[in-house]
Amino acid sequence: MSEKKMTSSRRHHLKSLILGIARDLMTAEEKRVEEERARYMEEKCAPLSLPGSVQELQDLCKELHQKTDVVDEERYDLTVKVAKSEKEIEDLKIKVQDLIGKFKKPALKKVRMSADTMLQALLGSKHKVSLDLRANLKQVKKEVKEEDKEAVGDWRKNVEDKAGMGGRKKMFESEA
Repeated sequence: MSEKKMTSSRRHHLKSLILGIARDLMTAEEKRVEEERARYMEEKCAPLSLPGSVQELQDLCKELHQKTDVVDEERYDLTVKVAKSEKEIEDLKIKVQDLIGKFKKPALKKVRMSADTMLQALLGSKHKVSLDLRANLKQVKKEVKEEDKEAVGDWRKNVEDKAGMGGRKKMFESEA
């Protein structure tokens, strides 16, 4: 309670004063920018006076064309310079991240890719590499059971032979 609180009317009054000062500063800034723009235009662009003859108009067009070429060259140079600076900034940011060691790894997406396409992506399109994983597998021959071929005969005979106790009755009778 030792601190004195500001009343809402006092706070509102101070806020309105600050806003008034800010409004005055903004209008002064707008006037300054407008004057600077007008001064620049007067300096760079002389008042246009259209000549009466065709030859003078053609000369004026050529002169204006040359000026636009110069401006375009400057603009191109500046864009290249800016792009180079941005790339340098990105490289420096990466170096800073590497030095700090707190590089946040981005979440990677799962990509379904065959071994051939993965090798092609890694080695580039110049190298033709075919990775056939099945070519190195061992060949296994399937054995055809002879019993299956014999069992194909008459099914009635087969049923009588295996009747009772799951086909074991005949087996016990023949041994005894």
